[in-house]
Amino acid sequence: MSRWDWQEEAHSFGAQPRSFLDAVVTDERPEEEYDLDLVHAVHQRLITEIDPKKLGQLPPGQAYEAVISAGKRTLADVAPQVMGDARDLVLDAVADEVLGLGPIEKLVRDPAVSEVMVNAADLVYFEQAGVIYKSRIQFRDDEHIMRIIQRIVAPLGRRVDESSPYVDARLPDGSRVNIIIPPVAFRGPIITIRKFLGDKYTISDLVNVATLSGTVADFLAKCIQAKLNILISGGTGTGKTTLLNALSAFIGERERIVTIEDPAELKLQQEHTLGLEVRPPNIEGRNEVTQRDLVRNALRMRPDRIIVGEVRGSEAFDMMQAMNTGHEGSLTTVHANSPRDALARIENMVLMAGFDLPVHAIREQVASALHLVIQIARLSDGSRRITSISEITGQEGSTITMQDLFVFERRGVDEEGRIQGSLTPTGIRPHFHELFRAAAIDLPIEMFMRSA
Repeated sequence: MSRWDWQEEAHSFGAQPRSFLDAVVTDERPEEEYDLDLVHAVHQRLITEIDPKKLGQLPPGQAYEAVISAGKRTLADVAPQVMGDARDLVLDAVADEVLGLGPIEKLVRDPAVSEVMVNAADLVYFEQAGVIYKSRIQFRDDEHIMRIIQRIVAPLGRRVDESSPYVDARLPDGSRVNIIIPPVAFRGPIITIRKFLGDKYTISDLVNVATLSGTVADFLAKCIQAKLNILISGGTGTGKTTLLNALSAFIGERERIVTIEDPAELKLQQEHTLGLEVRPPNIEGRNEVTQRDLVRNALRMRPDRIIVGEVRGSEAFDMMQAMNTGHEGSLTTVHANSPRDALARIENMVLMAGFDLPVHAIREQVASALHLVIQIARLSDGSRRITSISEITGQEGSTITMQDLFVFERRGVDEEGRIQGSLTPTGIRPHFHELFRAAAIDLPIEMFMRSA
């Protein structure tokens, strides 16, 4: 059975493939090494011997076997002294060059790796369980990296060259890739791949990994059902989209949901979900479709809920307008390090829309549109935790007023370096409990007591 067949069979039965990290990439484990120059020599010979069109028409397993078979003949010719396990490593690396993403193919395939970062030919990093490690995987040189970059962008209908030195796109499996090359990246081409996680995290999964408590999970589920407008705030890689996915499960099946993303990452399970994705400009710089275009169009699609994967610019104005004109229960995320910073970013984005509005009017809109700000962070031990849940209570003068309903209380660090703590109620009851009463949803006062 080939590598590809085994992976597909393991996935179909819910099994986890053996982690490549077990043998290769962490500095604490022995590495399986092969000669990069030998792999290059075999690969160059195969390019002239194998018809790529015919190879592309074969199923993955057969394509892999065809490359291995041709590779064995070539290797026997150029390096007959290479035998046994060393030969298998070279052949496997050649297959990755022909069919995959070269040296980083195994990292991209590994289910334990959440992010792959190529900083230079000899500087490849990966993220596992929230912690970044340096891999001993290497490229031959910058030209090798550029060849893999072209392998990535060509099927996507995108280009990257001196006139267009960076690209942000979605791979066929849903993973996000960002590429930037010289002269902008003056030290050499850079690849960053944030992998698509096939398994959808539920709110129970997040409770199990201590991202939030059971009490808070129950509270947030009720907030979704009561159609509160919620903003999830956090830094890069903190799990904003994962939390948004988990919370979306509490949206009713009878509601019409429109999602707007750049790129598409959400995996909503409701049948009545319409997914929209931005479109970058083409080679001539035309036909771009922005998030703002999609938000404005979504308002004409009779949505019950609008979910924007992440607000980044002027679409924040249309989002606030929608929340203030009857589109309750909207959800979105924003890059910010605190709830107060999140509101400031939304304010700045509304200003980017180009309307000549006074700051006081913008803050009034934000205060009336949003009900809740959930702050999530990645802690020093790599864990992702909700650090606060804050209610927006209104506006006093030119200041948006907020109050914390739950805050993360840190208790220390255990022997293994894991941060100990929990999300604890502050004892303050939210002002929006009337919305729950109108929706016939029970919101026990005990949920907000310190003893909870």
